[in-house]
Amino acid sequence: MHVRSRLLGVDAARFVALIGMFAVHIMPLETRDGQPTLTELVAGGRSAALFGVLAGVGVALSTGGTRRPDAGRAHLAAAAGLAVRGLLIGLLGVLLVAMGTPVLVILPFYGVLFVLAGALVRLTPRVLAAAAVVACLLTPVISFLLRPGPLPDGPLEPTISMVTAPGELLSILFLTGTYPVLTWITFLLAGMAIGRCDLRPRSAAIRLLVGGVVLAVVGKVSSLVLLAAGGAAAIGEDRLGQLPLGVTPTDTWWWLAVDSSHSGTPFFLAGSIGTSMAVLGAMLLLARWSERLARVPAVVGSMPLTMYTLQLLVLDAADPAPGFRWLLVFVVGAVVLGVGLRLTGQQGPLEAVVSGASRAACRAVAGTARPRHRIGSHLKGL
Repeated sequence: MHVRSRLLGVDAARFVALIGMFAVHIMPLETRDGQPTLTELVAGGRSAALFGVLAGVGVALSTGGTRRPDAGRAHLAAAAGLAVRGLLIGLLGVLLVAMGTPVLVILPFYGVLFVLAGALVRLTPRVLAAAAVVACLLTPVISFLLRPGPLPDGPLEPTISMVTAPGELLSILFLTGTYPVLTWITFLLAGMAIGRCDLRPRSAAIRLLVGGVVLAVVGKVSSLVLLAAGGAAAIGEDRLGQLPLGVTPTDTWWWLAVDSSHSGTPFFLAGSIGTSMAVLGAMLLLARWSERLARVPAVVGSMPLTMYTLQLLVLDAADPAPGFRWLLVFVVGAVVLGVGLRLTGQQGPLEAVVSGASRAACRAVAGTARPRHRIGSHLKGL
C-alpha cells in the first residue's frame, strides 16, 4: 500500500466517526419504552472512541510513523507542536461550551489528550500497546476508587469560569466529565501503538479488522456473562438502563462489568478499541482496493474539526427534530462542503489554523535544525 492509500484509509475512518457522531447527536437514542435504539447500540460512545483511537494514529503518523522522533530537540519540537494543537482544540471546545451548544462537547478533553501525547511519542509500539492494556484494566478501577460516594451532580464539561477553580476543572477533565482523560487515554495509547506499526501491507489491515471484531465481541460477551452471573442482580435491572455519561456509580464493584456507551469500564474501553480497529482496518482495505471509492469519504474525514464544529453550530441554530431526514441533511452537507473545499485547493479552515500554529511551534523549538517530520501534516483536528 502506498502512503497515499494508507492516509486515505485513516481519513475515511474519520468520516465513519463523523457519521456516527452525527447520528448520535441527531437520531433518537431511546425508544418510547426506554430501550436503546440501534443508533445508540452501534454508535453510542463508539464514534467518540473511534475519534480517540484515530487521534492516536494521527499523532504517531505525524511524528514519523514507524520512525519515532529522536531524543532531545526533535522530541521537544514534536511535543511543542502537539501541545499547541491541544491547547487550541481545548480552547475551541470551551468556547463552544460557553455558547451553549445542545450537546456535550468533547474537544476540551481531546485537547488534554494531545498535550499528554507529547510525552509519549518516543515510546515503542509494544510499550504503547502494553500501556493501553494496563490503562484499559486499571484506569476504570482507579477512577472508581477516586470517586467514593454519590455521583457528582455538577457540570459534565469544563467552562470558562472554572479558570478560577482549577481543582474543579481538573476533576472534570480527568475524572468526572463526560469523556474523562484518566480512562480515555486508553484510546490514545491504542491508536499511537497502531500508528507506530507499518500499516502499508494488506495483512496489517486484515489483522486490524479481524482482531478488532474479535476484541469487540469478546468484550461484549464477557460483560453479558458477568452481568448474568450476578452483576445485573447486584446493580438492579432498572438501574442498568439509567447510567450517567462518563462514569459509573460506585456503590458496587459490579458496575465495572457493564459495557454501555460512555460507561468508562474495562469492557467499554476494550470493546470500543475493538470496533475502532475494525473500522480502521476496513477503511484501509477499501483504500487499498479502490482509492477512487475512498477519496470522497477521506476528503470529508480530513476536516473533522471543521465538520464537528459546524455541526454543533447548526444544531444550536436550527434545533432540528430528531430523525433520519436531518441526519441525511448533515451527511450530504458535509460531503458537499468537504468536496467543495478540496476542489478549490483548500483544507478545512479550522484544520488550517490549528495545523499552521502547530507547525510554527515545532519549527520554533527545533531552531536551526530542520524537523525531520512535518508535525501536523497528518493530524486532522480530532
